[in-house]
Amino acid sequence: MGTYLRILIIEDSGDDAHLILREVQRGGYEVESERVETAEAMQEALARQRWDLIICDFSLPRFSAPNALELLKKSEYDIPFIIVSGTIGEESAVNALKAGAHDFIIKGNFARLIPAIQRELKEAEIRHQRRERERELEAIAVVSSTLRTTKTLSEMLSRLLDQALMLVEGEAGSIWLYDPTTDIIELKIQRGWSDEYINSSFQPGEGIPGLVMKLGKAMIAREFCSDLQIPDEIRNQIPRKIGGACIPLHADENIVGVLFINVTLPRELTTGEIRILNALAEIGGNAIHRTYLHEQTIKQLERLAALRSIDLAISNILDLQVTLKILINEVIRQLHVDAASVLLIQTDSGRLEFAAGQGFYTRNIESTSLRIGEGNAGRAALGRRIVEVPDLTKFNGDFMRAQLLADERFVSYYAVPLITKGEVKGVLEIFNRSRLNPDREWLDFLETLGGQTAIAVENSILFQGLQRSNFELAMAYDATIEGWSRALDLRDHETEGHTRRVTDMTLKLARKMGLSDERLVLIRRGALLHDIGKMGIPDTILHKPEELTEEEQQIMRQHPQLAYDMLEPIAYLRDSLDIPYCHHEKWDGTGYPRGLSGTQIPLEARLFTIVDIWDAITTDRPYRKSWPKKKALDYIREQSGKYFDPQMVEVFLQEIGINRF
Repeated sequence: MGTYLRILIIEDSGDDAHLILREVQRGGYEVESERVETAEAMQEALARQRWDLIICDFSLPRFSAPNALELLKKSEYDIPFIIVSGTIGEESAVNALKAGAHDFIIKGNFARLIPAIQRELKEAEIRHQRRERERELEAIAVVSSTLRTTKTLSEMLSRLLDQALMLVEGEAGSIWLYDPTTDIIELKIQRGWSDEYINSSFQPGEGIPGLVMKLGKAMIAREFCSDLQIPDEIRNQIPRKIGGACIPLHADENIVGVLFINVTLPRELTTGEIRILNALAEIGGNAIHRTYLHEQTIKQLERLAALRSIDLAISNILDLQVTLKILINEVIRQLHVDAASVLLIQTDSGRLEFAAGQGFYTRNIESTSLRIGEGNAGRAALGRRIVEVPDLTKFNGDFMRAQLLADERFVSYYAVPLITKGEVKGVLEIFNRSRLNPDREWLDFLETLGGQTAIAVENSILFQGLQRSNFELAMAYDATIEGWSRALDLRDHETEGHTRRVTDMTLKLARKMGLSDERLVLIRRGALLHDIGKMGIPDTILHKPEELTEEEQQIMRQHPQLAYDMLEPIAYLRDSLDIPYCHHEKWDGTGYPRGLSGTQIPLEARLFTIVDIWDAITTDRPYRKSWPKKKALDYIREQSGKYFDPQMVEVFLQEIGINRF
């Protein structure tokens, strides 16, 4: 069977058209053709289907080749156009070629017809491939630019899916992300599907998203329900005529999720569209992973600040009601729930009774009084474990306060026992008016908040004991900050150990200057977190072994601002911002990000900058060897009054230069 060819013939003579088709078939082509002889008929034919080739007589009674070329140009289709005519003057032929005709052949002299067709089809394919590549590159550039401006994971997923659907004209699509803590791949965003046709989560190997997740390779099908590479139990659940591509989202060696794009028969994804989707998946996987890590860091900082706020209330406020109000507010804010309450065990009656709450429509909750073991809260206290009711509307157990809370319209409920020193003090209750699907991290933090609540209750009895807990928690905060700094060093292999060295040296110089213990604590935290903003810098720039380009340097220079944006909302770390935000400012005002000069630059940052530069130039980097100590000292002296504060230079040289060299 020959190559399939769709030819639109513009010819008023049926016999001539027959001769042309016979010649084409003799050339080895299987032909589908249509003959037209007017502009209207040509327009209809172009609109009705795609054509591989147009063969046109130069002059027809009501039409002509120049007119046909004009129509083709307006249609914006790139179709090879060959003129086959009985008589045509040289000037007319030249004008036709200038107007867009690809060749002309004299009727009866068909020896050139097949070579001309072969040549023009090949040229058309080359032009098509070039356009496809240009479209792919443009798509990649647009998506990369779009993803760089997104600030949240949900916004990134929305933009990625919308761009993918737009670029391939998909009818429906979804993005699924893998949660390694639950071993579940979850639906995060969808377009075009009705809820009856899509589940919200799969285990690896279940459904098409789970199958792609398990196999680690893309699945592309004209129609999924008839694709034999898909197991029967999955195919049987898929509606007919649905095809498309499900592509894994890779981040380094890991699969973080899948991109699922669907079209309905007879529409099929082209090879070029598949290439575009693969490129988007590669870009998207890395961007999603980077944004996820960034959001996790922000979340941990916020939770650290919440624990700090609770801890301060526990440490400084003896009024239990005020402490519980602060604690419940943080519970609702950090866990993103609608309401929370604390029930305390009364020493005289042994019953669980309402102590504090927030987020309720009515005051009915305040009349709560339960025996230990009674209702969900009582069972949490008796069993010393968290009690979960994901959907109260389907709960078959005995929810003792169903009538009490009838007007609240709660759907999900969690009860956490408050245990200190082996004794149950009460129960922390969580309520939400839509179904909660918490991950392990959420549950762990809920348990942590339960522990903090228990401590707050115990504080009203034994305040001295909680002072010790306060110290331990503060140490945990600083240990967490140290953990972040070590994580940053591990991520940026070229500066491994840098953070610890510059922190120790800066503290030593600060003590020599007689700074207070309170300022030393802030300096230590700021030094440990001085490069936290690099969490927002792409790995391709951070790990580049050569010197950075100007564009890459501009991106790298964003990290002090990123550090500020990350840490400023955290009250606990706000006073430690001077070093992360200002350690790249210069004494003469040529630094960044704000171009501060002289004493506009905080003292802590002026001191740290010298130590930071000293460590950078006296240690090996992939793109250069360390400087000799004498050369490094000469550079510090030379930059006094330019890069560095002259007074700080003197302090540094006295401690580092004179004493050691």
